[in-house]
Amino acid sequence: MKPRKHISILFFILVYLFAQGQSQVAPPPLMNSPYNTMYVHLYYLQADSYAPEIAAKTISPSITDSLTRIEYAIKLKQVLDGKGLFVHLNQLPQEQDYIDSLSQKHFYTPFPVKLPELFLAREVGNRWFFSQSSLTNLSALHKETYPFGTDRLLQLFPNTKGGKFLGLAAWQYLAILILMALIWAGRWLLSQLLLPLIKGFLQNRIKTKVVDTVQVVKIAHAISLILLLWFARTLLPVLQLPIVAAEWALLGFNIAITFVIVLALLRILKLIMGYVASYTSTTESKMDEQLMPILSRIFQIIIVLGGVIEILSLLKVNVTALIAGVSIGGLALALAAQDTVKNLIGSAMIFFDRPFQIGDYVVGSGFAGTIVEVGFRTTRIQSADTSIISVPNGSIANMVVDNKGMRKHRLFTINIGLTYDTPPALIKQYLSGLRAMLDAHPFTVEDSYRVHLNALEASSLNVNLRTLLDVADSATEAKVKEGFLLGIMELAEVLGVRFAFPSTTMYVEEFPEKASGIPDYDASSDDLEDKVDRFVKEFNSRNPESFD
Repeated sequence: MKPRKHISILFFILVYLFAQGQSQVAPPPLMNSPYNTMYVHLYYLQADSYAPEIAAKTISPSITDSLTRIEYAIKLKQVLDGKGLFVHLNQLPQEQDYIDSLSQKHFYTPFPVKLPELFLAREVGNRWFFSQSSLTNLSALHKETYPFGTDRLLQLFPNTKGGKFLGLAAWQYLAILILMALIWAGRWLLSQLLLPLIKGFLQNRIKTKVVDTVQVVKIAHAISLILLLWFARTLLPVLQLPIVAAEWALLGFNIAITFVIVLALLRILKLIMGYVASYTSTTESKMDEQLMPILSRIFQIIIVLGGVIEILSLLKVNVTALIAGVSIGGLALALAAQDTVKNLIGSAMIFFDRPFQIGDYVVGSGFAGTIVEVGFRTTRIQSADTSIISVPNGSIANMVVDNKGMRKHRLFTINIGLTYDTPPALIKQYLSGLRAMLDAHPFTVEDSYRVHLNALEASSLNVNLRTLLDVADSATEAKVKEGFLLGIMELAEVLGVRFAFPSTTMYVEEFPEKASGIPDYDASSDDLEDKVDRFVKEFNSRNPESFD
């Protein structure tokens, strides 16, 4: 059986169950309490006991015109029925001296939340009437309940007794069928009208040429259904259903409209997130691509929670008390799961501060690797051996993290130890050769290099070399550094410079049978300069690939 048939059967069952009205016992028009006044007004405007002149006695005597009082009584009953306000007679005060607890006066407001402007007051002869001041805006309230001129239909289809089946007249069944047909046919027609409007809006406002037609069609269907349900709810009071059936029917329409609004908002969110995802794919940052699914899930939760709260309010659930209870429970849960809450806050801090993005190489306390994913609770890092390290976001938020991926340049620095027997002239040529090697190299940053003899160590003359490398990734950096290390060694070999290592050396000037142990250095200035020039030209003509 299709859902539409289920809805139709349920509707007629509700009509049958609640077709008896609010009461069947004729009350005397005494108006000696709020109970009697409301009872008289409602009873003598029912189809089976229709006597509007008696019902008009419940209107304040300060309105002297009898026809006006009858008109007010009928309109007031129509407003109550149209809004689905069921009067629970057993809950009405039956005391003649009833006093309102807030105003401390002889007032009674039957519907303080849904219809606060309507109230009864004790007036002439200590009798209770619908106060004239509360009926001042009755005409406007009546038009609000029956908008777009639908109040005129009430005169065309009066609620008369007799000729009814399951509590409804023939014209009411016909009107229900017409209303259901309008919803069914109007949904398709209205969605076809909305489809080009939504596409035009997306193309003109969002400036996109590619439109997700599937989502747009779903959104058009949802919006058309919302409009049709709202239209049907507007026409529902005209059907003059029994009050209990009208109350349940209005509640059903309100819940259905809320549900479809939530569905439409979710579809709109999905469409927007699709366009945002296509935009973020064109940006350099990869963190926003990781952020989009999380934001989408948060917005979905907010929309669904809003819909649930609205439906609970319609069902007369005390939402304030429910939220307070959930808040207390949430506090207790937060105290029991402090680490989880800390990680969630750490996730928010990472997404807002953006200390790194997907693909960055980071070094922290106890981990080093490439960022592959930032989740709600943990950040996943791929180490050099391709294993995945999961680090809690709460820890990362409070940790010093060195983001190697954010470096503009890479630093290359090394200390070169030369033996103490190296002549100063040879050291100068060696330093000059290192500077020339760095100065013209294609991967060094201009004017960033430093090459100096900076220390006399215990077993070596220390030369410090420092330069910034303009390379894009770690692989190129490793190749360039390898080239420099080989160049440092090759230049030393060309010039005859020896590298020192931690040792203790004892030199004996001469042995009778053996030559001196001190090397015979060639410190000729012109010859050294020629060697340096030839080496530098050859070295700077290389590229990182040549070191493979």
